[in-house]
Amino acid sequence: MILFCEECGTRLNVDPSRIRDGDCRVECHVCHEVLTVTGGRKPGGKTAQANLISGGNPPRTAGKPLSILVVDDSKMIRRVLREIIESDSRKKVVGEAEDGRKALELLGSLKPDVVTLDINMPVMDGLTTLKHIMIQHPVPTVMISALTQEGATETFESLKYGAIDFLPKPSRARGGDLQAQRLEIIRKIEMAAAVQMESVRYLRRPSQEKAPLSDPSSPFRSLVVMGVAEGGYGALLNVIPRLNPRLPAAYVAVMHQPAQHLDGFARYLDQCSRLTIERAADGVAIHPGRCYLAAAGEPLTFIREVGQIRFKRYHEANCRPDGAIDRVMGDAARLMGTNTTGIILTGAGDDGLAGLGTVIGGGGTVFIQDPGSCLFKETPMKAADQYDMANLVSDKRMAGAINAHLTALGNGG
Repeated sequence: MILFCEECGTRLNVDPSRIRDGDCRVECHVCHEVLTVTGGRKPGGKTAQANLISGGNPPRTAGKPLSILVVDDSKMIRRVLREIIESDSRKKVVGEAEDGRKALELLGSLKPDVVTLDINMPVMDGLTTLKHIMIQHPVPTVMISALTQEGATETFESLKYGAIDFLPKPSRARGGDLQAQRLEIIRKIEMAAAVQMESVRYLRRPSQEKAPLSDPSSPFRSLVVMGVAEGGYGALLNVIPRLNPRLPAAYVAVMHQPAQHLDGFARYLDQCSRLTIERAADGVAIHPGRCYLAAAGEPLTFIREVGQIRFKRYHEANCRPDGAIDRVMGDAARLMGTNTTGIILTGAGDDGLAGLGTVIGGGGTVFIQDPGSCLFKETPMKAADQYDMANLVSDKRMAGAINAHLTALGNGG
């Protein structure tokens, strides 16, 4: 069996006989964190938030539809999700559960490829269920959440416990485009099914106090641009909270996620981080010790006015969302030159590859998330192939690498 340390992410090989009949305590040989793993015959118990798995996802028979377990306390939502999922002949709902306890009972026998999981349920809520899933029967899980302001914290918290992604519940109230919602649900399920569960780890937030806001008149000497696509929420939760807020550097994270989700994520990330987290927007001034979140669909660039750098909105016709990371990295490199750092984290597609090249061409530095630690490996693998001189770093170690790099540039400590 394979165990991932919740503190440092180190992969540990564990003799299955040690956990067959009861709890097993394992010490990480890297960080010496002591993990407690519950044996397979015990349905619950206090355990470390670590993944116990037997390799990657179980192989599927060629041509066999993806199997999905739908978990929601609303019978109507379960029916709607079944109809949406099975509108694609390559997918089949193999079971439904009205609460988390029932879902855990079904997991062992149904062995679904993907679970869709509600957050607010009776008997056993979604977060508790997710923790049990990731320890007892690790399977790619997509949270289905109303994502109201009140529920945003729980939704983003689920990413910490191993959820692959989240989706709003299908509703005509969200603009009435049920077809677009159907396509997005099917897309997220397909992407979740492709994730290797070895890459899923518990994210422990560092217990560090928020740094005081920097003096608005203080200049920043480095600009760090991070590009993330699928799986990006979890990657940023591993990186941003560990960045050093006392360095005279500003950070921009460009995310291929819906803009309406980023307001809640910015608030949640701000609670986890020593940096101050803000949303990027037209006219917002950029300050050191802060990280700005921008959606790929928000056409933003930078402008220098009277010694102050601000975000500026492009005309809509001049840019495409699928090239947003390239555009922002390129603009940053042209503005900051050697004091630009470009970073590609988990994702699929090509966005960011050209941007890294522009950063390198301007004398800046680039980092790429080690594909072995990515939920979605496509973009980092392409980047690693294209720029073989680039630094490959796991998400767990990325913040340390960035901090060290910025310090080495002479930006303080």
